[in-house]
Amino acid sequence: MYNYAVISILWGRFVVAKIPAHIFREYDIRGLAEEELTSENVELIALAYGTWLVRSGVTKAALGGDVRLSTSRIKAALAKGLLAAGVDVVDLGVTSTPTFYWSFFRCDADGGIQVTGSHNPKEFNGLKVAFKKATLWGDAIQNIYRMIEADDFAVAKIPGKFSSLDITDEYINMLASKVQLGNRKLKIVCDYGNGAGGCYGPKLFRKLGCEVVDLFAEPDGNFPNHHPDPTKRGNLLSLMEAVTREGADAGFGYDGDADRLGVVDDKGNMLVGDRLMALYWREILAKNPGAVAICEVKSSMALPEDVEKHGGKPLWWCAGHSLIKAKMAEQNALFSGEVSGHLFFADEYFGYDDAFYAAERLCRILSNSDRKLSDIMEEIPQYPATAETRYDCPDDKKRGVVDKFKEQALAENLNVITVDGARIIYKNGWGLVRISNTQPVLVARCEGRTKEALADICADMKRRLLNAGSPAFEWEF
Repeated sequence: MYNYAVISILWGRFVVAKIPAHIFREYDIRGLAEEELTSENVELIALAYGTWLVRSGVTKAALGGDVRLSTSRIKAALAKGLLAAGVDVVDLGVTSTPTFYWSFFRCDADGGIQVTGSHNPKEFNGLKVAFKKATLWGDAIQNIYRMIEADDFAVAKIPGKFSSLDITDEYINMLASKVQLGNRKLKIVCDYGNGAGGCYGPKLFRKLGCEVVDLFAEPDGNFPNHHPDPTKRGNLLSLMEAVTREGADAGFGYDGDADRLGVVDDKGNMLVGDRLMALYWREILAKNPGAVAICEVKSSMALPEDVEKHGGKPLWWCAGHSLIKAKMAEQNALFSGEVSGHLFFADEYFGYDDAFYAAERLCRILSNSDRKLSDIMEEIPQYPATAETRYDCPDDKKRGVVDKFKEQALAENLNVITVDGARIIYKNGWGLVRISNTQPVLVARCEGRTKEALADICADMKRRLLNAGSPAFEWEF
C-alpha cells in the first residue's frame, strides 16, 4: 500500500511523496535507504512526527545517527521536516543509540530521532523515534503513517532553530562514573565492527583501568571486516581468535549502533544473551532479594531456573525491546534483556539498552572475582537447543497458524505460556512458536535437557505446526 501526498513545505517547493506502508514497523521505521527512505519520504515523516510533537506540547528534539553511508543524508532530511513543523533540533552528530537515549537526560529534549540500521545489512537504514525518554512502538508508529495518509500536517509560521552539540566525551565520562572495578586488573578485547561503538569504547575501557585490545574501531559504513551483528557466531570469529591469542579475560562485540552486546569468554566461546542475563541476575539479586525477573519468552529454561535458585521471581514476557522496557516500567523491574543481546539495567542505570554499560557490569563482576568467566559460566547450564529458526510465512497467514497451534495445545490441557505466541512446556524441555513483528516469518525454537529430549520436542513441535497450517520448514541448529 502506498500513499501519495502533496504538501506545501515552508521552504517554497512541493514534495510528492511515495511512502511504502511496510517501512512502519512494530518498533521503528525501517527500509532500504536509497529506495524507501528517500529524502522526500524522510522529510514527510519528520513533518508528521514534528506536527505530532508540537500538538503534544514538545518543541525540542534531539537528532543522532550511526555511521552508515546514508545516515548523513537522512539526518539532513529529518532536520528539514522537524524545523518546518516548528521543532527546535539539536544535532548530536555521530552517535550510538544509547548516547542518543542519554541525550534525553542531558539535553532536556522530550522528542528525538536516531538514524540507525542497527544490525541490518548496510543497504538498510532506519529511524528510532522517541517521546519523553521512551521510544515509540506499535500503534504510535502507525499513527505517523496515518497522519501522512490524511495529509495531517501543520507547517509552523516560524520554523524551529537548529543547533549542534557533541556529547561524546560527556557520555564516556558518565559511563565511567557509573561503575568502579575491583582489584583484579582485566585484559579485554573489543570488536566494534567499524560501527558507532568505535567512537566510545577505546577511551571508556582504558579510563576504567582495563588493558584493551581494539578491533575494527574505525567507523566505516561499508563494514569492511564483518557485518556488525554480534548475535551471529560468524561475525565473532576475529574476536574469538583475538581473545585466545591475547590471553584476555573476555571479549566484547558490538552491533552497528552499540545497543546490542555479544560476549566471548576467556576460552573463545560465544555466550548467548539469556545465559548472560542469569549471570547479571546473580549480582542484582544478591542486593535485591525477591526481585521480579522479566524473562523474554525465547529464553533458555536455564534463565528462570537460575533466577529462582538465587531468590528471584521469574515473569515471562513478550519479545521486543520496546515491549520489555514498557513491562519493566510497569513492574518497576530492576533488569531484563533479550536473547539478542539487548540488556536493560534499571537498578543502577537509566533502564535503556546500552552495550557499553552492560560490558562494564560484566567487567565489574570479573574484577571482583578470582575465577575465570568460563569457569563461572559452567554453573549455568547450556542445554541442547535449536537456533532461533525463522522461516517464511505470509503476513496474512502467520497469525492464524499460531492461533490454531495455541488452541490445539490448550485443548489438550498442555502447559502453555501464551504471552507471546505459544511456548509449550514439556517434561524435559520446551518448544516455542511466535510471529515476527517485523517480517513475514514465523519464529520457532526448542530446547531439551538432553539431545534425545530435544529431538522428541522438535518432532512434536513440527508435527503440531504443520497440523496448524504452517509452511514446511527445517529446524536450524
